[in-house]
Amino acid sequence: MTQECDLQALIDKAPVGRMQWQVIICCFLVVMLDGFDTAAIGFIAPDILSRWQLNVSDLAPLFGAGLVGLTAGALLGGPLADRFGRKRVIELCVVLFGVFSLLSAFSPDLQSLVILRFLTGLGLGGAMPNTITMTSEYLPARRRSTLVTLMFCGFTLGSAMGGIVSAQLVPLIGWSGILILGGVLPIVLFCVLLFALPESPRWQIRHQESQEIIARTVSAITRVRYSNTHFCLNEVAAVEKGTIRQLFAGRQLPITLMLWTVFFMSLLIIYLLSSWMPTLLSHRDVELQQASWVTAAFQIGGTLGALLLGMLMDKSNPCRVLAMSYALGAVCIVMIGLSENDLWLMALAIFGTGIGISGSQVGLNALTATLYPTQSRATGVSWSSAVGRSGAIVGSLSGGIMVMGHFSFNALFFVIAIPAAISAVMLTLLMFVLRHSVSKSDDLPRKGITNE
Repeated sequence: MTQECDLQALIDKAPVGRMQWQVIICCFLVVMLDGFDTAAIGFIAPDILSRWQLNVSDLAPLFGAGLVGLTAGALLGGPLADRFGRKRVIELCVVLFGVFSLLSAFSPDLQSLVILRFLTGLGLGGAMPNTITMTSEYLPARRRSTLVTLMFCGFTLGSAMGGIVSAQLVPLIGWSGILILGGVLPIVLFCVLLFALPESPRWQIRHQESQEIIARTVSAITRVRYSNTHFCLNEVAAVEKGTIRQLFAGRQLPITLMLWTVFFMSLLIIYLLSSWMPTLLSHRDVELQQASWVTAAFQIGGTLGALLLGMLMDKSNPCRVLAMSYALGAVCIVMIGLSENDLWLMALAIFGTGIGISGSQVGLNALTATLYPTQSRATGVSWSSAVGRSGAIVGSLSGGIMVMGHFSFNALFFVIAIPAAISAVMLTLLMFVLRHSVSKSDDLPRKGITNE
């Protein structure tokens, strides 16, 4: 006789074992590459300016091209992963990122480099949001926020490494050498993912893979053998006309719009600081190596903040936790502007900004993955990421506008604090929307959202 089992119930009851940690590590390495690339482009920019004798204003298209590619990749990556599988799309995006990064290193001029940076971003943009979806679907609800944020700390650690490594190696191997390094690493990782990264069991069920294949995947998670078992998902059936429409259906509409606002504002801040902070500090006669350590404080704060926020989100209302964190980030951003003549105070303020903004962005990714059902989860996460990348483009371009507009150092950071305050307000509103909504998702974090 065939026994019917709810997949999520099995995962929730099982301890976090080797298979889940294998998925976490694989996805951690993927997002680390994104962080490395994000930070590295900011630190190789001065060398590109010098070697090609460009103006600071020429950097805006270079920064923007990669971000446009990331946005397009995120828009495509989610629907493709919902259709063809998380594993296949992540692997394809990683290898494309590596190949185009390698080709970027041999660009003969700025125009070629801008085009190749777009294609590089296209590859990586589809990978990162799917790592969030993949990790979320392998984890029990009780530890999901903590472990998804732990996985996404790969981004902040990669950013810290990218800045420090680039600052140390640019004088030795130049900007092209950094891009070669940034291309070889993804190609090596692609080879590892082919064997180490499994497919999501939730996707396998949704796409009616054979029960034998699903049983092998679930057995690797729970360490229990299954025979004559039919695995199912205790969630609503897919809505007609595709996964994109589901993002705006019923109660999902206000949730999606509020999430998108926070993603836009949050990544605007992160990419503005990552892209322009080294240049701003160099204009204040701070040496590149010294600037790398100051800006690394942002990523270190983001890593520690993400781990702390992940634990708090599993124990309390995640929207309230993130709203308070973004408010803290707004205060710290203002402090950066007020500390322009004290490098140590500036580093401390940047560290606090990392906790409040970068750490919150990681927590926001974890929250987003819980607010959409399986059939639209990859699309929901990736489209939120794409909207965030649009904010990153605005942040990157607006940084150049403010620098060329001769904004004073403190006025510039007063302006940057505004999006952080908006994010705090949106998350507070989202908390009330979720509190008064009826959950239609099997794994919506009811306890964290509805309890005081």
